Amino acid sequence: MTDTAGREPVTILIADDHAAFRAGLVDLLATVPSVRVEGEAATGEAAIDAVRTLQPDVVLMDVNLPGIDGVEATRRIVDAQPHVAVLMLTMDDDSETVFRAMRAGARGYLLKGAPRAELVRAVTAVAAGEAIFGPAIARRLVSFFDRAPARPDPAAFPELTEREREILELIARGRSNAEITDALVLSPKTVRNHVSNVFSKLQVRDRAEAIVRAREAGLGIGRRPG
Repeated sequence: MTDTAGREPVTILIADDHAAFRAGLVDLLATVPSVRVEGEAATGEAAIDAVRTLQPDVVLMDVNLPGIDGVEATRRIVDAQPHVAVLMLTMDDDSETVFRAMRAGARGYLLKGAPRAELVRAVTAVAAGEAIFGPAIARRLVSFFDRAPARPDPAAFPELTEREREILELIARGRSNAEITDALVLSPKTVRNHVSNVFSKLQVRDRAEAIVRAREAGLGIGRRPG
């Protein structure tokens, strides 16, 4: 079934060990034509198996799952099925857990209780390859990075060319490919190629992981997208 714009809906797997929460989320998402819940899982192992079988576009993943936790399940899913986007949907908002999830390959992080519009926007964004964080998580990340050293490490990422490092700096500042294209006066294809090369050389899966690596090295600190 397509949505009102004629597009195929984003397919979703819900991984959460609370049956009542899963049921509520299924009911909520059933009212949104642009998404479709394909399945549910109550454990990390079940989520991994369900992704292999159902091939959803997005997994809504809780952190605290019995057995294999949500972060490790995310790592295994992304390693085996890199085209599947994992969006953490959890009560855990501490920085360590957020960074663990990002390093595992999660493309986004939302807290439970997020408004329906915010959840749907996040699902759509991560399905399109973007990195997305709820307002509370974004504030925590900004606070964390503001405490980091403001001077970039000049020895960081020697494998990158000068242009690639420049693009990584812009990625660390939260710039999209379109914004990088405008800022550097390059073609969209050239920017896509540079971004792909950066990800490959840093051995990161996506923008979220690249941002973490860049910010830890001091890139993009103290400057906001303009």
